Amino acid sequence: MQVSVFETRREQLFPVLSSDQIERLRARGRVRHVRMGEELLRTGERPGRLYVVLSGRIDVLVPSRQGDRTLRTVSAGEFTGEIATLVGTSSLVRVQVRDSGNVLELGEADVRQVLQTDEELSETLLRAFILRRVGLVSLEDGRAALIGSLQSPDTLRLKEFLTRNAQPFEAVDTEDSIAGESPVLLCRSGRALKNPSNHEVAVALGMNPDIDATDVYDLVIVGGGPAGLATAVYATTEGLSTLVLETFAPGGQAGSSSRIENYLGFPNGVSGPALAGRALLQSQKFGALVSVATSAISFDCGRRPYRVRVSDGSSLQAHTIVIATGAQYRQLSVENLSRYVGVGVYYAATHLEARLCEGEEVAIVGGGNSAGQAAMFLAATCRHVHLVVRSSELSASMSQYLIRRIEETPRISVHFRSEIAALHGEDRLQSIVWRDEDGREHERSIRHVFLMTGADPRTGWLRNCLALDKKNFIRTGPDLLAHTPQWSLQRPPHLFETSMPGIFAVGDVRSGSVKRVASAVGEGSICVQFLHRILPEARAAAVEQPLQATVR
Repeated sequence: MQVSVFETRREQLFPVLSSDQIERLRARGRVRHVRMGEELLRTGERPGRLYVVLSGRIDVLVPSRQGDRTLRTVSAGEFTGEIATLVGTSSLVRVQVRDSGNVLELGEADVRQVLQTDEELSETLLRAFILRRVGLVSLEDGRAALIGSLQSPDTLRLKEFLTRNAQPFEAVDTEDSIAGESPVLLCRSGRALKNPSNHEVAVALGMNPDIDATDVYDLVIVGGGPAGLATAVYATTEGLSTLVLETFAPGGQAGSSSRIENYLGFPNGVSGPALAGRALLQSQKFGALVSVATSAISFDCGRRPYRVRVSDGSSLQAHTIVIATGAQYRQLSVENLSRYVGVGVYYAATHLEARLCEGEEVAIVGGGNSAGQAAMFLAATCRHVHLVVRSSELSASMSQYLIRRIEETPRISVHFRSEIAALHGEDRLQSIVWRDEDGREHERSIRHVFLMTGADPRTGWLRNCLALDKKNFIRTGPDLLAHTPQWSLQRPPHLFETSMPGIFAVGDVRSGSVKRVASAVGEGSICVQFLHRILPEARAAAVEQPLQATVR
C-alpha cells in the first residue's frame, strides 16, 4: 500500500474517538503526562502499547533508507497501535512525543479486554489495526530486505514465509545464486542472516509472542490450518488458555489457495490468505497465542500434563492437545524430483509462483479441488495450463463448478489417465515428459510444474504414540474402538478423541475426515465441547499415575 492509499483510507486508518469512547477506554488504561522528544515505543520492542492522545501530539515513525520518517502525527482523540499491539509481537514503528501533553496508555492485555467486551470499540480498533498492518507491509522502504536469486528455492521459501506471515520486506532479486551466501535477509535492526531457517527469521524479526515454558495450558493445538484455527477461536471464546504451534504460516494448505468458492458465506469466493488472516486475528483477539515456524517434533504421552517437545528444543505442557497438522501433497515417484523443488517444481500456486511463470506454459499434476483452483488461477496469466490427471474423470474428487469452468477455459487442457514420467534440466527445470494410458510419452518445454496430488498425513512426529490407520491417518472416536480395542478409561472415547485420553485429532490428519475446508472448520469447533467435558478429568490425571501409551 502506497502512502496515497493511506490517505484514501484516512478516516478508517486514523479515526477520532468520541469523548464517550475515550472514557470507556480510560477505565482500562492509565493517564500519563509525556514530554516533547520522549520515546514511548521503539521499533522492535514488545509487548506493544496503545496510546490515545488526550492533549499534545505524537509522531508514529517508520524506518527508511534516509532514517526514520513520520508516517502519521497523532492528535487529540486519535490512537496509535496495529496488529503487533494486540498479539505481543515486535513493533514495526517507533512512537515519539512531538508536543508535550497527556496520553491514555493501554497494554496488550488491556487492549484485548476492550476488544472482547466493547463491540463498538472492537470494530473501530480492529479495522484500524488491520489496515495499518496492510499499509506497513506495502511501504516501499524501511522494511527488511531479502536479497536472493530467482533461481534459488530458498529465496522462494523465504518470500513465501514472509508474505504469508504478513511481514514487511523488500525483495531484491539477483540473477545468479551466490553459493553459501544467497539468499541474505537484512533485518530492520541491520543484522544480516545468510540463508536463514524460517525459525531464525521468526526470532530475528520478533514474529512470535513470548511463551513461558513453565505454564500449563488448557490446550495446545498442533497445526494452524482451518481446523486448528477454528479450535483456537472456539476454545478461547470459552475461556481456555490456548497455544497454537504452526510450522510455516497460519492457514495451512488452504492458506495458499488462490480462491475458495465453496465456503459458506462467501458467494464471490475468498482467497486462502484472506480467510486464514481473519481466522488468525479472530483467535488472537480472544487471547490465543500463535507461534509460527514452530514445529512439534514429539510428545510425552506417558504422563500428565502432556509435554510437547518443539523444534527449538523446549517443551510445553498442556492438559489437552488437539492435533491439526493436516496432510501434505504426495511426492511423485520420479527420479531427481527433489532437484527441482523451488526451481520449477512447486507445491502451491500463489501470486509468488504465478509471477515466475507469467506468459509461459505450465503443468499441474492432480485432479482435486486444489488442482482445479490452481488451474483457473494460473490460466489468467499463463499461456497455457496442462492438467495431468491419473484418473479417467474429474468428478470423483473435484467440485462440479470447477469442472465446468475448466471445460470452458480454452487455455486449460486436461490429460486423463496420464502421469509425469520424467523431468529434465540443468540448474532448473527445462522440460517434462508425461506418459498417457497407451504408454506414449509426450515431452514439452515446460519449466513450471505444480504438484497437487493425493495427500499423506503429517503424523511421522507422533512416534507410535497414537493409533493410526493403514495410511497413517489418526483413528478417533468410534473408529478407534472398532480397530484398536485398547482404551485406558471406563468411558468410551469422545468423537475426535484419539487413543490417548485428552488428545484429539481434527481436519485432514484424522482418519475418515472429509478433505474440505468447511469440514475442517466444523471439526475444530465441535471438538471444543469435548475439551470442556474432560478438562476436570485431565487436571485430576495430572497428579495421578502416568498413563500407559496406546500404540497401533
